[in-house]
Amino acid sequence: MTRFGLLLAAIVGSGLHGPAVADSPNVIVFIADDMAVDDCGAYGHPKIRTPNIDALAKAGMTFTNAFLTTSSCSPSRCSILTGRYPHATGGHQLHLPLPGKQVTFAERLKAGGYHTAAAGKWHLGQAAKKKFDTVRPKVNTWLQTLKDRPRDKPFFMWFAFVDPHRPYRPGAIPRPHTAEDAVVPPFLPDVAETRKDLALYYDEIARMDGVIGRVLAELDEQGVADNTMVVFLSDNGRPFPRCKTTLYDSGIKTPLLVRFPGVVTPGSTCRSIVSSVDLAPTILDICKVRAPKTFQGRSFSPLLTRPSKTIRRYAYAEHNWHDFDDHGRSVHSVRFNYIRNYYTDIPGTPPADAVRSITYQAMRRLRDAGRLNDNQKGCFIKPRPREELYDVENDPFELQNLAEVDKYAPLLKQMRAALAAWETETDDHVPKKRRADEFDRETGDRLKGVRRKTKRKAKKKKAAK
Repeated sequence: MTRFGLLLAAIVGSGLHGPAVADSPNVIVFIADDMAVDDCGAYGHPKIRTPNIDALAKAGMTFTNAFLTTSSCSPSRCSILTGRYPHATGGHQLHLPLPGKQVTFAERLKAGGYHTAAAGKWHLGQAAKKKFDTVRPKVNTWLQTLKDRPRDKPFFMWFAFVDPHRPYRPGAIPRPHTAEDAVVPPFLPDVAETRKDLALYYDEIARMDGVIGRVLAELDEQGVADNTMVVFLSDNGRPFPRCKTTLYDSGIKTPLLVRFPGVVTPGSTCRSIVSSVDLAPTILDICKVRAPKTFQGRSFSPLLTRPSKTIRRYAYAEHNWHDFDDHGRSVHSVRFNYIRNYYTDIPGTPPADAVRSITYQAMRRLRDAGRLNDNQKGCFIKPRPREELYDVENDPFELQNLAEVDKYAPLLKQMRAALAAWETETDDHVPKKRRADEFDRETGDRLKGVRRKTKRKAKKKKAAK
């Protein structure tokens, strides 16, 4: 076993944690904004140009069953940083800031002697900025942030992208993808608008890939690549209908790549289930910093050297308010995904920017003309089923709901029990009051009355102070 392999084994096996020293492992986390698991070469996409992400996979470990705790931007990031499920962070709805009392793995690293920095998209509120030594909430600051680090400390970098978030505009990369490059999933109509939309989405992934390449080259230039764990994941699925904000794999399944020279075997694959809530305890494990009791995740550091091990049976995910009213939960095993829709009276409308997209507006026209097939109507149908169950091995796009098939009744009962136990353990409840939609579900236009009400609330709070 290599030196770092022995170090990792000692950390995990003994539970010893001490202050960081100069040769302690560094960590960089790259987090994409709205990228689906399949949308890079490393996960099999035949057309998207992602040479640097693909190189990470070749030099590290590819996780094929990694799941997010939610398919919603800021709640997902709050969950990752705190090692807690969204409903337990106080930042469970879109744009809610992370409360200052929440403990993040960044501040634990900082207290343990690490230099901690965040660069790029900042979607966590003001209080969370104090958790880091440096926060640069602008794009194109990733490389400079790495160059400016103190050289006498190990470092942790949270490099958050805006790509491939909407809106999309031509010109993101010199050699754009074309409509012919688009791989259209069966739950979307294969029409010109969808293909154009996907091609522009691919361009932003390629642009992000270029930044990753430049950061990795800087690690080489500084001579620290061999002592740096690099992690790549997304915060939620692609911003298209039946993807982002859903509990289907197109929403909650994430790419997860880990390169760690001397620990992770290059080109290796882990098929065990991991959750994004597990990343915080994993990083602290690697960095020899004690994890707080507030964490709800489990370290997957044992999988880095023994990918055939199992650390959890299920991954749990949730959907709360994101532009529109909703409340859903899911339990995911390696083979099955169980979804509970608590608000069945509303359709599964995608986020407002996806509603405004050319894809969704084309779907509206096709719907009205009776030209959508059953697989493409999901985001319009109401009432929704209270329960959904999918065999993702045999039905990867989750098109056949097995919840009412007698053969699967015992499994359904088992998944219900798992969800109930998790809800009790994590103190999860259905809200007593439902929050109103902020946008029109057909056009994506902001609802004026809701906006004025929000402003009045803010003014009232300010006056009260």
